[in-house]
Amino acid sequence: MVLPAIRQPIILRQSVFNCNAWKSRAYGTAVGQPPPEILYGSKSGTVIKQGPGRQARVFSRRCYGTESGGVRVRFAPSPTGFLHLGGLRTALYNYIFAKKHGGSFILRLEDTDQSRLVPGAAERIENMLEWAGIPPDESPRKGGLFSAYQQSQRLGLYQEAAKTLVANGAAYHCFCSPQRLELLKKEALRNRQTPRYDNRCRHLSPGQVEEKLGQKQPHVLRFRLEEGVEPFQDMVYGWNRHEVATVEGDPVIIKADGFPTYHLANVVDDHHMQISHVLRGTEWLISTSKHLLMYRAFGWEAPTFGHLPLLLNKDGSKLSKRQGDIFIEHFALAGYLPEALLDIITNCGSGFTENRVGRTLNELIAEFEMTKITTHSALLDLEKLPEFNRIHLLRRIGDAGQRQALVKDLQVLVEREYEEQLTEKGVLQTEYIERVLQLRKGHVTCLQDLVSPAYSYLWVRPSVPRDQLLKVSPEVDTISKLVLELVQVENSVLTTEKLSTELKGLQNKTKGTKFGAIMKVIRLALSGQQQGPSVAEMIVSLGPREVSERLQRVLSS
Repeated sequence: MVLPAIRQPIILRQSVFNCNAWKSRAYGTAVGQPPPEILYGSKSGTVIKQGPGRQARVFSRRCYGTESGGVRVRFAPSPTGFLHLGGLRTALYNYIFAKKHGGSFILRLEDTDQSRLVPGAAERIENMLEWAGIPPDESPRKGGLFSAYQQSQRLGLYQEAAKTLVANGAAYHCFCSPQRLELLKKEALRNRQTPRYDNRCRHLSPGQVEEKLGQKQPHVLRFRLEEGVEPFQDMVYGWNRHEVATVEGDPVIIKADGFPTYHLANVVDDHHMQISHVLRGTEWLISTSKHLLMYRAFGWEAPTFGHLPLLLNKDGSKLSKRQGDIFIEHFALAGYLPEALLDIITNCGSGFTENRVGRTLNELIAEFEMTKITTHSALLDLEKLPEFNRIHLLRRIGDAGQRQALVKDLQVLVEREYEEQLTEKGVLQTEYIERVLQLRKGHVTCLQDLVSPAYSYLWVRPSVPRDQLLKVSPEVDTISKLVLELVQVENSVLTTEKLSTELKGLQNKTKGTKFGAIMKVIRLALSGQQQGPSVAEMIVSLGPREVSERLQRVLSS
């Protein structure tokens, strides 16, 4: 696709959303005065190193409000894959920051790289945010005042923005072929240098540009990087400045297919969507100076930036999508609770008044403090996730409302796992499943555990050969009858404590079978297994009627 010729300036509206505190600046020395000193990377530093003959402007924006109604943050993933733990963590910190300050959390999909889009990824990213309990206030699905929330539907806006940059000399047409760019790259690598564009086309005369445009030569638009980047105060990393013009070539902002690159699109969208704070991964820290140059070229006030340290594996290696098990859908299907995931990805990092296991989302919001985020990478130990999930599952079971939701979920799991084996539909009754949950709370790490083979006896009657029972004790019938007497007492409420005491007395009523063998016979008869919960708990879980049914089958075998 050949871009249309850009000749006339288009004036975009100016920013109206930044609070007065953002507009305060600490000015350096005037031209000709000695430059002051600075220590970069200091959160509290206010003195900026300044080259001779250049005035310094220091942006110090730490307020949490805007004239248009408060904090607005965005999570802007690319739908080139599904939501993973690193993305969830970035979204979570944005959500927490917004809710902490009464603001809005926006989901914006950066889908300008059409060649890498994964079908269905956009919808599934939003699905997973909703599943995790951090739904966006504005999104492609929900809409909002600044629709559309997919960049591929905002191409006209980027074209207009690019025209403005070309008109004011901040951007230019580049006609270099892919072949020439590849040669530049190879030459740099051969000389052990970092590949960069040599800015050749920024020196074309207006006449040369007009001629090439008239010939409809394929081209891109590049942003003109200039020295003199203004320092900015990052909310996490403190004062920063990167002279990108000395180490990078001019970046492409509009590709040959007419789509913008990330650098242009995110600046334009953040401005027009009135984003007040940009919280993103630390990998974008170096690019921020480049983005600030664009804000300056447009004449817009920039948002406040905060770059979150990386989320890494416990050994310090990078989380990789190739691991497969870092995608949120994997954890959801495996039965992990969203609050357990939110808990573990914040527990391994920073930003909270205290670090403890078992926090709910509301507690995370209440305990969040932006100033407590450190620059250290967060080391994630997924081997601890089952314990986090056990704690949150225990809390859910203890809450009457959430417990009813778990009952319905477990009913679905049981039917799906055992299907035609469910000869006794009573195991699907709410009262029965609720009893199972109450007895097993604190012992299982996720709901799926209860439909594993170890707990199959709860849903399907076992078939135990009589010979197997007789190998344990010849008094199988006596033991079965004694247990039947215990559970068939009228108006008796079975409890594990009461049964444990009564079961211990059975040894005195047999002809020599030891207590351990008695328990083994009962366990085998009721579950077909040699291990599991206590016999008393098994009896209470199954209930008098089901225990009687299973022991009667033993007696009649």
